[in-house]
Amino acid sequence: MSKASILVVDDEQEIREGLELLLGSEGYRVFQAENAQQGLAALDREPVDLLLLDVALPDRNGLDLLREIRSKDPALPVILITAYGSIDMARQAFKAGALDYITKPWSNDELLAQVAQAVEGRRLREENLLLKRALKQRYNFPNIIGKSEQMQRVLDLVMQVAPSRSTVLITGESGTGKELIAKAIHAASPRAEKPFIAVNTGSMPVDLLESQLFGHVKGAFTSAVSSKKGLFEVADQGTIFFDEISTISHETQAKLLRVIQEREFMRLGGTETIRVDVRILAASNVDLAALVRQGRFREDLFHRLNVISLQLPPLRDRKEDIPLLVQHFIERYCAENNKPLRRFTAQAMRVLMDYDWPGNVRELENAVERAVVLSTSEWLDPDLLPENVRSKEIVKGVRLQLSEFLPPLPGEPGARRAADNPTPSLFEIMEEIERRVITDMLERTNWNQTEAAERFQIPLSTLNQKIKRLGIEVRRRNPPRTASSDEAEEEPAGRAASG
Repeated sequence: MSKASILVVDDEQEIREGLELLLGSEGYRVFQAENAQQGLAALDREPVDLLLLDVALPDRNGLDLLREIRSKDPALPVILITAYGSIDMARQAFKAGALDYITKPWSNDELLAQVAQAVEGRRLREENLLLKRALKQRYNFPNIIGKSEQMQRVLDLVMQVAPSRSTVLITGESGTGKELIAKAIHAASPRAEKPFIAVNTGSMPVDLLESQLFGHVKGAFTSAVSSKKGLFEVADQGTIFFDEISTISHETQAKLLRVIQEREFMRLGGTETIRVDVRILAASNVDLAALVRQGRFREDLFHRLNVISLQLPPLRDRKEDIPLLVQHFIERYCAENNKPLRRFTAQAMRVLMDYDWPGNVRELENAVERAVVLSTSEWLDPDLLPENVRSKEIVKGVRLQLSEFLPPLPGEPGARRAADNPTPSLFEIMEEIERRVITDMLERTNWNQTEAAERFQIPLSTLNQKIKRLGIEVRRRNPPRTASSDEAEEEPAGRAASG
């Protein structure tokens, strides 16, 4: 079954046929073109998921062709094929809009890894776009991202309750998107053209909250130099959303109950009854029923609010939504910061998927924004994630004795001998640690760089760059061990265990 379609534009027939054979064996559909003119015609004729483009074409410069293609289809990933792997070449390629480049001759494993990542990135972006379109068509909720069964049930319930005027209590942990769901209910309701007013009840004192909600007349208190409408009046015919409603005082709870029951209230200091038609939505990240039992929340108000209950799942229970959310936030913050589109490495995505996200979607959004803002290249590594997010990242099988890097302090054994030796910088220490980690992994994979890159969950090209930068001498692979030698090595451990 075909995984994706790839167009190869290269004037060398041997390269085109070799790539078609290699990529075809992996399930890709491959098209060929030997020059720029044929390549443009093929792109007009066939939908393509990836373009492999030679820089040196007989009828046109590959970089110029790339710029034209990107102007027509900015989302098409392009990997350049070049005989010159210089820094200047890389700079030109990325400036022209290439996703990556590969030099001749190349490693088939490295090429397949780059192709797989490019195709997966394309698929994820298209899936995200299709999901947004589907949500917009079905629900008109373009900012709600989630294909999980839990989120689809939530959205179905939103569509059921939106046309009514019933109060809705939205519950869930902090950061799960309660206000976003409240806005979705309002947007899908007959009140969509009227105001949506959000009130964070936990952020203001009692007197100020009541003044904000109900308004006041001139002279109601010292600073009331003029009369002012409250938010209930502003939200007339629309929706008012109470975020963290559990924080309001008992006195304000009683006044709110009257508004829900009678649809009327009086301004602070006033005597005139004001009638409004406002739909009330409320949210809480704590169990209101438990607060009722403790006497900390009015039972009658709870039942008035809890006509329809909508529970939002935490992000840890819908981790299949994380890749789509990540892509959504990357696109948003790259656009806001005027940066080219970024991508998380496989290792960074594994960190994101393994983390439990106690702060839910809001915490994930903050982590992605941080990575985008701090990034200086296309790939976002785990180092750009907050420390608490990557705290679960474990490198197994590596034993580092930091004492050999850090000289003894005055008075400690060996301090006199160490005084004549310069203290290594933090950069030198971290570089040495990275060198030992990579060398240890290469040794444990019998110097199979492809396997080592897979275990590190990074592109093979990234591992190769690190090996060159750190000056690691790549050794030849050892011949496979025989079964008898494996048993001979394991036997002492077995006797020790039994002893």
